[in-house]
Amino acid sequence: MQSGKTDSVSEPDSETVYPQHDTPGDPNCPLCGGIGYLRADLPINHPDFGKLQICSCRSKEISQQVHERLFSLSNLDALKHLTFENFKACGRVGLWPAEADSLELAYNQARQFSSKLDGWLLLQGGFGCGKTHLAAAIANFAVSMGVPTLFITVPDLLDLLRMSYQNKETTYEERFVQIRTAPLLILDDFGTQNATQWAQEKLFQIINYRYINRKPTVVTTNMPLNEIEERIRSRLQDPELVTRVRIKAPDYRNPTIDIGHHEKSLLALMHDLTFDNFDLRENEGITARDQKSLQAAFDAAYKFAKKPQGWLLFSGYYACGKTHLAAAIGNYLAAIGSPPQVVSVPAMLDHLRATFNPNSSATLDRRFEEYRTAPVLILDDLGTQSISPWVEEKLFQLFNYRYLAKLPTVITTSSYIDDMDLRLVSRMKDTRLCTIYAITVPGYHEASEKKGKRRKSHRSTK
Repeated sequence: MQSGKTDSVSEPDSETVYPQHDTPGDPNCPLCGGIGYLRADLPINHPDFGKLQICSCRSKEISQQVHERLFSLSNLDALKHLTFENFKACGRVGLWPAEADSLELAYNQARQFSSKLDGWLLLQGGFGCGKTHLAAAIANFAVSMGVPTLFITVPDLLDLLRMSYQNKETTYEERFVQIRTAPLLILDDFGTQNATQWAQEKLFQIINYRYINRKPTVVTTNMPLNEIEERIRSRLQDPELVTRVRIKAPDYRNPTIDIGHHEKSLLALMHDLTFDNFDLRENEGITARDQKSLQAAFDAAYKFAKKPQGWLLFSGYYACGKTHLAAAIGNYLAAIGSPPQVVSVPAMLDHLRATFNPNSSATLDRRFEEYRTAPVLILDDLGTQSISPWVEEKLFQLFNYRYLAKLPTVITTSSYIDDMDLRLVSRMKDTRLCTIYAITVPGYHEASEKKGKRRKSHRSTK
């Protein structure tokens, strides 16, 4: 290495943080002579030729100052109580097995990441599912091990950069370098920022720098990846660098409001509708043909529950058993840890319309995506919704996506299929994907009333 004493000293590399210091290095240092940095003696074609490097006499001091500066920018004082030790890996009571499993997987991946600080960790999930707790736990653990860490929400990060334009103590360039070169960067609430062109560009620059240099990074978001800016999304999808975990648990802080999990609430209301208690109505005096239609629908539903494939459509009178069969499929899948999306069509459309409210926490696209891409979707009461051009278009988009993707879907309707939108009809009548079971038995309550009248009439003749 060459001594820092030189006739011409170039400016420090803009990628390196150099704190202000009256006496930068050790006056007795044999390497730098007190200047605090050195220039490597390298060939002119070497990528580091001409760059300054911090002398070893200052490396510990620099590390401590970087640590303190990053910690001061973080919100970790307020989050120091969020640790791995007090994270409830099993969540709250009442989670579906798949929700609890996703929470435990996220916990294990976060602990593994904190022990190695290698690669990236992407935590996805709804509000209050535990992703910020895990991200803060990683940060607190890293800080306790002496790793300089910046934990910051993305909106705060952008505000920090904006304010640095007017900061007399720290320039914008210095602040930007601090953020993108942090030994460990944790970006919380990615996607909640205002998506201005400037914000998108700054975030891309930070993400891209850390991606190229493989610097340890944690990102939490409640957004689906397809809503994230394309350049950033491509980097978050790199399986060689990024470990992605989706937490399916609902809001831990507010268990009484299950927004985003209304399908679970609907299934919970129908928890008693199972295959075991389904009434095949063999002793009600219905015709053999009608009873056969009910048995065929039951067998098809049970087979679908054991191995969801294709589409099932149950049509029939009100209270003929079609909703019971659909709920039985949902409860069977939930019991084995794979709860489906279960929703009545009118309720689904109301749920989508609710995103038009300025106070809605979700966008229409994000909420619609939950239905469109659900691994298994159960749509009850198709045909009872109010018809409008918007409704017809949403239903077509939903059906068409699931049709092309061949995603398992169960539909119930009491309407005549041929009276529906022809675009929906063409997909439901494609026998390569969809099987229609027409349940011809009368409504259960109607049959019970007729049976009671027959009994009363029989008694009166005696």
